[in-house]
Amino acid sequence: MNSIDFANQLLLKRVVNIKVIVTPRWKDEMQQQLQVQIQQLDGQIQQVEAQGQRMIAEIERQSIKPPGPAVLSEIESIRAQINERKSEFLEQKNQALQQLSQVQVLELEQEVSQGQLDSFFTVSKGDNLIGLMQVEVVLRDGIVEDIRAGFPNP
Repeated sequence: MNSIDFANQLLLKRVVNIKVIVTPRWKDEMQQQLQVQIQQLDGQIQQVEAQGQRMIAEIERQSIKPPGPAVLSEIESIRAQINERKSEFLEQKNQALQQLSQVQVLELEQEVSQGQLDSFFTVSKGDNLIGLMQVEVVLRDGIVEDIRAGFPNP
């Protein structure tokens, strides 16, 4: 490994874009991951509903009949919390369903963004900093197929 000449170079951090080439294997893995995520979200929704119903039943069991305004207010508060959590999970589920439908229509050999990683690099006098900041790694089934540096092709 080269040593850094700190008088004439800097070590900087950059974001590296990760792209994947769509393959049958990648599509299958992504669809499986998203289906598992959807099933987990369905389970969380059911769990929130059941937990809320148990809490409400316990409050009703412990309160006098008919329940007073404070008890009714507490029950409504619990229902609001349940609905809020369910809405969050439903939003996540809808996003996963949208991603699933997007994955299903991707063409093989198409490149799609998969996320970002941080990377360190050295810069010296005379380097094109903007060009050095533009880096992407292209993966095919988890294997690095290409490392592209510099300005992207139009």
